[in-house]
Amino acid sequence: MAKSTPGLRKKGNIWHIDKTVAGVKLRESTGETELEAAERYLAKRIQEIRKVVVYGESRERTFDEAAARFIEEYGHKRSLDRDIDTLKAVMPYIGDLALQKIHSASLDQYIRDRKADEISAGTLNRDMAVIRRVMKLCVAMWRDEQGRPWLDTAPLLPTVQGAKRKPRPISVAEQERLIRGMPQYLADMTLFALQTGLRDQEICGLKWEHEAKITGSQETVFIVTEERAKNGHERIVPLNTVARSIVERYRGQSDFVFHRKGNRLERMNNRAWRKAREAANLAEVRVHDLRHTFGMRLRAAGVSFEDRQDLLGHHAGHITSHYSKAEIARLIECVELLCSDRQQPELTLIRAA
Repeated sequence: MAKSTPGLRKKGNIWHIDKTVAGVKLRESTGETELEAAERYLAKRIQEIRKVVVYGESRERTFDEAAARFIEEYGHKRSLDRDIDTLKAVMPYIGDLALQKIHSASLDQYIRDRKADEISAGTLNRDMAVIRRVMKLCVAMWRDEQGRPWLDTAPLLPTVQGAKRKPRPISVAEQERLIRGMPQYLADMTLFALQTGLRDQEICGLKWEHEAKITGSQETVFIVTEERAKNGHERIVPLNTVARSIVERYRGQSDFVFHRKGNRLERMNNRAWRKAREAANLAEVRVHDLRHTFGMRLRAAGVSFEDRQDLLGHHAGHITSHYSKAEIARLIECVELLCSDRQQPELTLIRAA
């Protein structure tokens, strides 16, 4: 066996670097399983460090490094979970690229692939906004050891064109077909969305610590805090009989109400969702359409416009955890109207799964 280069050692199948170069401690994985490839990576890193430390040159940083710093410094952002989803999705396309080498065309394949997955232009433009933000921080805020910006100029990134998609509420029969093809956890999340009107990320991020007991009652509600609400305004989530029965099945299992092996789910729009949607011949239905369906069913049940706005969180700051007991009771009565006989077939289906 050939002798390895000093500073390289194998952990499992991967070669790792443990070396001090020009006073800089280098502790990282090469990501390589072959010694020759690991040695080339080490030589490259040594050259990069010497350029910076000895010759005063700027070190090239990758988008992956910039994204990691963004997540670390902006952990307080209300939309951080969604931003992380965007950064994870784009990483295979530009994660390894040096910041200076990223330009508009670097994201062409990402946009094509996302469109093929039926991601809307609006969602893609929100993705572009996150990427732009990271790149602009590299220019305006982040500096190296010599006080130079990580990036001299932020590239112009594309604006994705596309028609605005219309809502696609689903009928009770379509709901039954859709849920039939889902694993239990996703079926529960889908039905919970239809009973509460919560958004994808609000459901995925729902924790038991967000549950609050109604004074003088055995019933509880969940609170969507300002940090997690899309519009930045806290609101309550009243539960009807169906929603309560769903969450009770998960009580005591994890910090998160809905989870996989105790861990937070990243999104409802996953492979299982898309597979069930195709099987139900509902390829045009998105997760957000469950929220539209909730609103449509409230209206069909005779719920007033004001109450519908409250339940959907459209009244900025109107509903808070300090809402009166009588008003909360009225909203619970509103969502209880969704538990009509028309929905009993779906509930039977879920209990039998």
